[in-house]
Amino acid sequence: MARWFSFIALAAILSGCTGGDDFSDLQAYMDQERARPKGSIEPLPKFPPYEAFTYKAAALRSPFQPPVKIDLASQQKGSKDVKPDETRVRQFLEGFNIETFEMVGVLGGQGTNYALVRGAGGVHRVKVGDYLGRNHGRITSIDEVKVDVIEIVPDGEGGWLERPRSLTLKERS
Repeated sequence: MARWFSFIALAAILSGCTGGDDFSDLQAYMDQERARPKGSIEPLPKFPPYEAFTYKAAALRSPFQPPVKIDLASQQKGSKDVKPDETRVRQFLEGFNIETFEMVGVLGGQGTNYALVRGAGGVHRVKVGDYLGRNHGRITSIDEVKVDVIEIVPDGEGGWLERPRSLTLKERS
């Protein structure tokens, strides 16, 4: 009996799949859609060509740092004897402001101390005599808590001044 029932159900399902070939309503809908006017697509907007820009204010004071107040009466006068060596090859760390560097450690060995300074995209090992910063800063001494640097800066009247700077050890918190 179950076999007879399954045979009848199968016959009913297959008879539903074979219908008439009457697609007139579908054909009429497709003819109606084809008869509608075609739409138009707006053209892409015209963009102005890219113009390259060269940043020329890199050597100026950062607008995010407070301006330096200078007392002209007590300003030191530069010396014609002090001047940077413009003929020497500049080192990599001289391309960055000294304010971007911080001392993070000291390495010592064989009578030479090295300082580790973070800045310019990484941690760099420097020694006495290396140059650091844009103002011709030369490292004069390294101890366990600071790096002493002497910068040579213009005095504004044609002379040069030696200005001491220090990078102190940055403690981890």
